[in-house]
Amino acid sequence: MNQSSERASWMVAVLLVGVGGITFWAVREQPLDDHRLPNANATPSFVLNGETMGTTYTVRFHGPIDVDAKLKRMIDARLELVNEQMSTYRPDSEISRFNRSESTDWFECSTNLVRVVKAAQRIRETTDGAFDATVGPLVNLWSFGPDKRERRVPSDDEVTQVKSFVGGQLLDVRLEPPGIRKQHPKLQLDLSAIAKGFGVDQVAEFLEASGIENYLVEIGGEVRTRGLKADDSEWRIGIERPSESERITQLAASIGDRSMATSGNYRNFFREDGTRYGHTIDPRTGRAVQHNLASVSVVADDCMTADGWATALMVLGEQAAYDLAVRKQLAALFIVATDGDFTVQQTPEFTRLVHTVRLHE
Repeated sequence: MNQSSERASWMVAVLLVGVGGITFWAVREQPLDDHRLPNANATPSFVLNGETMGTTYTVRFHGPIDVDAKLKRMIDARLELVNEQMSTYRPDSEISRFNRSESTDWFECSTNLVRVVKAAQRIRETTDGAFDATVGPLVNLWSFGPDKRERRVPSDDEVTQVKSFVGGQLLDVRLEPPGIRKQHPKLQLDLSAIAKGFGVDQVAEFLEASGIENYLVEIGGEVRTRGLKADDSEWRIGIERPSESERITQLAASIGDRSMATSGNYRNFFREDGTRYGHTIDPRTGRAVQHNLASVSVVADDCMTADGWATALMVLGEQAAYDLAVRKQLAALFIVATDGDFTVQQTPEFTRLVHTVRLHE
């Protein structure tokens, strides 16, 4: 590979942007840079926190605006709408109703759902099926989905049976009128690898429409930033050294007016007969991936794109993922396991766009 590298000690790029201990819906934020002192004349800065999509969200922003409960309610409403459309954990959501139906007629749905499905289909085509929004039944088969089942390695016959109704080629999408259609009655959609990024974008678009030009939005580790902090320093995103039991920020990254998403395979897993099986499932084989790529972080203009591509590259594995990312001029950072150690590899586009600072060895 022709990329910049450095040795890492079990480091995976998982985004940490919250401040421990903040429990109020809105508080004034002090500068986060350890080398700066609070400026009494700085523009007021605020933090909003909440829960969504089975995780938490954080919104940081500043500006000459008044913050009241209405602002948080409107953010929550945007995120609630995404859940109503795309959550497989809600039986009454659009996607759950589509999944339960065995009709092969057009299913009328929201424009938002169509937008996300079309984005997923584009990534699927570019990756020859490594990313596939219909992978949900395979994820469930491997016990990593919303269906509760014993964690075990499925048999070849089980994988073959489920694979018969998995594949984006079995899904039709249209914009006008917005709708989706399954070509196999058992086909299902799972947008969990891209919907959080879309939720981030929805909040960011709302903030900009409200006149907020300097912000950071984070949902479950997927993040989008614009402008600067109140003290005119850059927003910095923590890149975490992975551990099953602790969180240590290894690097800090500044991404400018862009988004970053990370896909890793180190916390949600099970072991059977001495082999470790992570939650990342390859839709092409129907099996949990078994390669040395530990995590991928992708930077893109919008968070939906970054979110989907991070998962796609995670499926592909270290060499194929890096080669494709370079060809597509993606800004991507990879953590690869090598002989009991770990190597950080980044594409030229990541090096060009992203400034990183090592915080801990």
